Amino acid sequence: MVFCWGKEEVLSMRESAIHPSIRQHSAQESDPSFSRRSIVQRFAVNFEYPVLFTHDLFAPGNPVLPEAISPGASPPSLAIYLDGGLHAADPQLCARITAFLSSHSDLRLAGPIEIVAGGEDIKNDPHALEKIYRQLLKRRLDRHAYVVSIGGGSVLDLVGFAAATFHRGLRHIRVPTTVLAQNDAGIGVKNARNAFGVKNLIGSFQPPWAVIIDAAFLQTLPDREKRAGLAEAVKVALIRDRDFFFWLEENAGRLASFDAEALDRLIYRCAMLHMRQIATGGDPFELGNARPLDFGHWAAHKLESLSGHQLRHGEAVAMGLALDTRYSVLAELLPKGDERRVFDLLRRLGFSLWHPALALHDAAGRPLLLEGLREFREHLGGELSVTLLNGIGQGVEVSHIEPALVARAAGWLRRESGAAI
Repeated sequence: MVFCWGKEEVLSMRESAIHPSIRQHSAQESDPSFSRRSIVQRFAVNFEYPVLFTHDLFAPGNPVLPEAISPGASPPSLAIYLDGGLHAADPQLCARITAFLSSHSDLRLAGPIEIVAGGEDIKNDPHALEKIYRQLLKRRLDRHAYVVSIGGGSVLDLVGFAAATFHRGLRHIRVPTTVLAQNDAGIGVKNARNAFGVKNLIGSFQPPWAVIIDAAFLQTLPDREKRAGLAEAVKVALIRDRDFFFWLEENAGRLASFDAEALDRLIYRCAMLHMRQIATGGDPFELGNARPLDFGHWAAHKLESLSGHQLRHGEAVAMGLALDTRYSVLAELLPKGDERRVFDLLRRLGFSLWHPALALHDAAGRPLLLEGLREFREHLGGELSVTLLNGIGQGVEVSHIEPALVARAAGWLRRESGAAI
């Protein structure tokens, strides 16, 4: 399946750009003390990349990876980065990848497969990015080369940022291997690393060359990692797809036990909704303030750091979803009772919806969680825009969050979760 996005436009130049003297003459007439000239050029670039679904990507004869790579005059070079967690779970994977590429004379592995730290460790390591740059430079990769990242969302983020900025952009193929990466983090156009204690502070918008989703990789995941990815499915259903939310409710038991067919359907639906948002949401590079795909994330990102990253991203997102859904009811945006449906679904999927980080305060008694709003606003560009709900499957943007209602929503989560007060 190929998803295309971008508005078709013809390269154009305004008349004043073709004839700058017209604008200069006009400026002199209106104010003879100033002489101004300008050239205004407008152009558009269409982006297209496929999201490909397969099983056992590196099995002999599987054509998906070779077909995702454009043929050239000489065999293209591939630099491959592998998530350390995946390598530990499947020590023979490197040998299978090497054997697979050796059987294709039209592909060339540029140097050994590099094993990198998984999880937030790679995004927090200030030296990890420079190390990748040095490896790419040593292998003399040019802009027709491919960087293939295989792993969870953090590995895709950091390696993707390196690929996007080395030589101003190498071709990046993402192979997400976790539920969260396959249904959310690995699908879009963002790359990033953490810095100065702030998540995703440094990054870029760069669409991948291709995304390849291999269901077989999910078999290597521990249950906790599989479960964490389910939160993003609830998120996208809540803001964009009411029927999908109903399906999640109906299939919560199968999903909680990680039924392969149910997971496959979930990931495919999430990928389609995610790509639709990028293609038709009107702001693929996030030049504005709205971030509908970040529903529940202003709190989630802060909870990750407040917990010392004891919480997985998806676990924190589940708490953020429950918090913002309850807030939506308290703010009289969402009908009362809908927050109970969301809370119950997340619990049935196996999520805990309370963590002591939700109750942390600073020396003046202010909830530390609310710092997440300030950080989220700065990330947006200074103006706050938070997605809430005014219906199941329908998100709405608000520009103000009332701290007292956040505290009440957190208190509700604590009571409903049965946490000690």
